[in-house]
Amino acid sequence: MAGYILKRLLSAIPVLFGISIIVFLIMAMIPGDPATAILGSFATPENVEKLNRDLGLDQGLVQRYFIWLTNMLQGDFGRSFALNRPVLDEVLERFNATLILAGTAFVICALLGVAAGVVSAARQYGVADKVITFVVLLGISIPSFFLGMMMILIFSVNLRWFPVSGMWPIYGTRDIWALLDHLMLPALALAVVATGVIARLARSAMLEVLRQDFIRTARAKGVRESRVIWGHALRAAMVSIIPVLGIQAGFVLSGAVYIEMVFQWPGVGRMLVDAILKRDILLVQGGVVFVAACYVLFNIAVDVAQSMLDPRIKT
Repeated sequence: MAGYILKRLLSAIPVLFGISIIVFLIMAMIPGDPATAILGSFATPENVEKLNRDLGLDQGLVQRYFIWLTNMLQGDFGRSFALNRPVLDEVLERFNATLILAGTAFVICALLGVAAGVVSAARQYGVADKVITFVVLLGISIPSFFLGMMMILIFSVNLRWFPVSGMWPIYGTRDIWALLDHLMLPALALAVVATGVIARLARSAMLEVLRQDFIRTARAKGVRESRVIWGHALRAAMVSIIPVLGIQAGFVLSGAVYIEMVFQWPGVGRMLVDAILKRDILLVQGGVVFVAACYVLFNIAVDVAQSMLDPRIKT
């Protein structure tokens, strides 16, 4: 297992290297002068020239990339000119908020999606299967940002059950209950599409397992149906379900950008949108690479979990 984990970690290095190149080139190809966009009304020729030197924009493209990459490998992601603080500090602070939102949404979609898929497969062609299929298809068809706006209109504006936006109340105590109150709507809006995808694929995986010989043998021995479904069949189906969970974790993390903008959640997604509008190059590059690294590490963890359930995967 240690060798397998080391192999997966080494394979992640070229992936992150490629991501860094793509992000750097995209930011370099954006039309316009970044220094002029950052300075705004203070964009005199002297100030633009000085800022270009500070940003390293007066050097060649390849040289700028390797300087940025070398500094980043040493833990120096640069300094945000718009916020006047280290990029890594800002990203870590914002990532805590994104982790709370995306983590909660992922737990919701994983639990509800797997449970819905199992029940749907166990009651194939029954009323429960048809109801779950209808709800799942409806959830997959609705964009997360549109669902979020509708939830704000219904539950926040009309019914006034939940806050409209933000992570904390403007006034009052910042405790766990206040956080949950603000977290409920954005987490549910973010989890809906992923829940539907997981439910559909979990249903397919369960139906395939339920047709296998060891399930018929367990039923022939008189094992309770609940234990057959939730004990034997689900464990075997998890080998196929776990990779889906890993993919949907990436979807939830990327989808947090839309939800953070809709609900004004102070996370990495909202930070990146603001940084792009302000042409804060180092903040955009550092934020994207950091999020990509987290996603790659999570996928490695998913692969390790899958190999524990099915040792054949390591071969």
